[in-house]
Amino acid sequence: MPLPPPFRRPPRPRPAERTPTRGALAHALRTSPLRLPRPPAAKRSLDLAGVLLLAPLAVPAILLLAAPAALRSRAGALVGRPCTGLGGRPFHAWTLRTGSGPVGSFLRRSGLDTLPRLLNVARGEMSLVGPRPLPPPESADHPAPRHGVRPGMTGLWQVGPRSDLPWEEMSLLDLHYAEHHWLGMDLSILARTPLAALRRGLGRPGQGRLSDTDHRTPDYSAAA
Repeated sequence: MPLPPPFRRPPRPRPAERTPTRGALAHALRTSPLRLPRPPAAKRSLDLAGVLLLAPLAVPAILLLAAPAALRSRAGALVGRPCTGLGGRPFHAWTLRTGSGPVGSFLRRSGLDTLPRLLNVARGEMSLVGPRPLPPPESADHPAPRHGVRPGMTGLWQVGPRSDLPWEEMSLLDLHYAEHHWLGMDLSILARTPLAALRRGLGRPGQGRLSDTDHRTPDYSAAA
């Protein structure tokens, strides 16, 4: 699937002996998942800078949005979804507990319910930009390069023109990002995310966001 120019990394020569093959990454995941190459320092620096810039706005918004759920439910205002991160390491991706009314529907479609994942980014479990966070059973079925990067709060799957992409196309976008990501691509995706989130939030009530497992049909089962 062709991608627009902002998402294409400029070609640069790379020594063949330093380019890990898919088989080598798969072997690394099977034998020693914690010894995968670390993500570039520039990407991690961008994540930390983004958390510092967004925190003054995000924290009051999270408290305001979490208050109704905290008063309504004894289960708490946050939900931890089991996911697989860098190198196959498990973690819990935090999401706001939302109701079933119009406000909750808007939060889920726009992805604003994932604002607490800035904590995951600060802890190094997620990145601002990356592949979709997936639960362990589903993550195990994806190619090894996908496990070489942290899952993201946003990504190619979030800023596309369509909100009804089939799972196969979303998986291809995740794999493309994992194999070709660079700082320019991350900045382009971050710049497009606010408008994309607003567009999805104001979309038809039946449309779901593509950031989690919420796009699946009600009878979907990862064990099936």
